[in-house]
Amino acid sequence: MNFTQMHERLRLELLRRIQRGTLSVSLLARQTGFGQPHLSNFLHSRRNLSLEALDRILAAQHLNCADLLESSRYVEAESRSGGKSAQVPLVSHTTAMYEPYVRSSVVQGLIYLPPGSLETLHPRVSPGRRGWERFVAVRIPANDALPMEPLVLPDAIALVDRHYDSLAAYRPSRPNLYAVRNGTFLMLRYVDFLAGRLVLRPHNHAFPVDLIEVSEDQSPREWICGRVALVLNET
Repeated sequence: MNFTQMHERLRLELLRRIQRGTLSVSLLARQTGFGQPHLSNFLHSRRNLSLEALDRILAAQHLNCADLLESSRYVEAESRSGGKSAQVPLVSHTTAMYEPYVRSSVVQGLIYLPPGSLETLHPRVSPGRRGWERFVAVRIPANDALPMEPLVLPDAIALVDRHYDSLAAYRPSRPNLYAVRNGTFLMLRYVDFLAGRLVLRPHNHAFPVDLIEVSEDQSPREWICGRVALVLNET
């Protein structure tokens, strides 16, 4: 990763923290001693930082260079058989919803998949999501799995394709299963967009349908973390 790429990854990480409400430009200015216009220009890609400024922001936000490294190491790894197996990082629901790329410090484990299994998946990604790391895996606790039983069982692992945030059907005769952000929670649901609302439908009809209001200046894609490409249920 070169210096320009490091700038961009730091910029995206700071914008993510601002979006989540854990950081503001004024707070970052107090932490680093830089003026708010200087920081705002960096966040809006109007200027770059010096090495000294980069170090100061990393220290203020408790980050290091390793946190900004590309995580392409998760895409493929040599298997014992001599072929290549796909690896996907297992992360928290918060990371899956908000973090454009996966830092080493937040990886809970690795999910190994057959060689070439990820290459066959087709994306439908919005421009704002193209820079995100594509595949993550999340574990689904028992309470979250109940609305989707028997498709999703307690402690299942869902492989999420974050480059598929479109409501277009992946297969014509089968509804897409999505990882959706509902408030501060991630849930697995079938999704429709009707009359300005996202309709989140469970597989188990004993559970209610959830609705999310979408204003005219918003896109339904903002709530879609990605399409669930695979569910691994424990047997």
